[in-house]
Amino acid sequence: MNSKMWVRAALVGILLAALGIPPGALTARAKQQEGPQKPAPTQQPAPPNPPTGQQQPQHAGQAPAPQTSIAVESNVVNIDAVVTDQDGGLLTNLKKENFRVLDNNQPQQISNFAPSEAPITIVILLEFSQLGGEWYAYEAKSWGYNFLSHLTDKDYVALKTFDLQTHVLVDFTRNKQEVAQAVASLYFPNFHEANLFDALLETLDELRDVKGKKSILLLASGFDTFSKHTLDQTLRRVKETDVPIFSVGMAEERDVRNPRGGDSIGYLQAKNQLNTFAEMTGGYAWFPRFQGEMNGIFNTVATFLRSQYTLGFTPSTSPDGKYHKLKLEIVDEQGNPMMQPDKKGKMKKVIVIARQGYTSPKATAGD
Repeated sequence: MNSKMWVRAALVGILLAALGIPPGALTARAKQQEGPQKPAPTQQPAPPNPPTGQQQPQHAGQAPAPQTSIAVESNVVNIDAVVTDQDGGLLTNLKKENFRVLDNNQPQQISNFAPSEAPITIVILLEFSQLGGEWYAYEAKSWGYNFLSHLTDKDYVALKTFDLQTHVLVDFTRNKQEVAQAVASLYFPNFHEANLFDALLETLDELRDVKGKKSILLLASGFDTFSKHTLDQTLRRVKETDVPIFSVGMAEERDVRNPRGGDSIGYLQAKNQLNTFAEMTGGYAWFPRFQGEMNGIFNTVATFLRSQYTLGFTPSTSPDGKYHKLKLEIVDEQGNPMMQPDKKGKMKKVIVIARQGYTSPKATAGD
């Protein structure tokens, strides 16, 4: 083989190898270990104007991902739900017939249903700034380390911190020791700022195309000091995501005052923000006052994620680009609201924890 043919063969081999490796979920750091993956691109040429929402997010240092041509667009809305009694006991033996989905108060036909058996895929998003005299930073460090003990060898976890900027310390991995070492390497926060909104939006964007079930554990004070995005912009994005956010507020234990010297109003707003992120996405929020509560909280997070029901439906209405409110009801064999006894033996309705809505795709010319 002459030199020109050898070079050509080598280039073809490199190209094929490159096309066979899909981009990772959080691509700020390259990993050689397999983990949660974004959908692999097809070999079809990209259209000149790809549909909104089909572009993959770009990251620093990453070559632009090839656009894909989609012949049939799926409009299935997926919902992950946890069902409990009034005392927090999980109901794990429900059937498809026990679920009723309302889309803007209109009943929908459930097309797929299954209990969750997939490993946990979770991002620990940890506030590490100088807020609160660095109290919150070291609180988050301790709590992040604690949470790792509640994961199994099959679970995937990524670690991100934020202050003025966000930092990917560990991309998705099953190696909990690697994450523990990254947490231990956190020493002194660099900035006073805590850009919660920017960090949350960036993480949701990075998770948009990750296959399978995924979630965020948000360890934060709830304060946002210098984000480019407003709360309204953040809520618009949060309410349409299918990623549940589990918020653990760090400011309850130490103080209810704004760390910038204001009164308790600032803290109440911060607390409300963490609550809202969780409620909108089908997650949950905790505001512990004592360190002894943390094991129970993290055990609940892991248990919730392992006890979710996954169901999907195709909306009976045409795409309209609007936000649709979702309501998930649990019924018994007769179609009545399901009741369970509480600790005192009184029959009460069960509780459903699920996302509160979704944004319908925009109508196209063919609709």
